[in-house]
Order: sequence, then C-alpha cells, then structure tokens
Amino acid sequence: MSTIRELLVELTGTTEYADTMGDDVDLAASGIDSGDLVRLVLLVEQRLGVEITAEDMEKLRTIADYERFVAEHSVAGATGGA
Repeated sequence: MSTIRELLVELTGTTEYADTMGDDVDLAASGIDSGDLVRLVLLVEQRLGVEITAEDMEKLRTIADYERFVAEHSVAGATGGA
C-alpha cells in the first residue's frame, strides 16, 4: 500500500476506501470532503516532509498526483534542487 493510501486509511478509519480507490480517481469526486482533503495535505506535509502550497493543492486531485508530487519534491529536497 502506498504512503498516500496509508494516510487515507488513517483519515477515513477504514482500508476499504483506500483499497478500492483507483490511482487516477478524483478524491473530491469520490466522496472525501474538503476537510479531509485539507487534513490529507497536512499529514503529507508532516509525515513526508514536503511543503504543499495553496497553488499545489489545486493540482493535487488523485492519489497518483500526490504520489508524483511527493516523489518530485522529496528528490528535489534531497538533491538540493528547486
């Protein structure tokens, strides 16, 4: 299970949602409310050490989006890149 899926399990309290969710399904359209989306962003920032701006949040719609974002920003931070 991906880290983003693990965070979704923590937010929803069940593995069912994260297990059945496709990587490219829009999270907001799938039933996650805006409060949980904000909490997901906060968890990603806290647990994975990446900063997510309001502009970034607008682009993060799916599990795949979050995974790409974290991978790109973790690598950039580790290598000193932008």
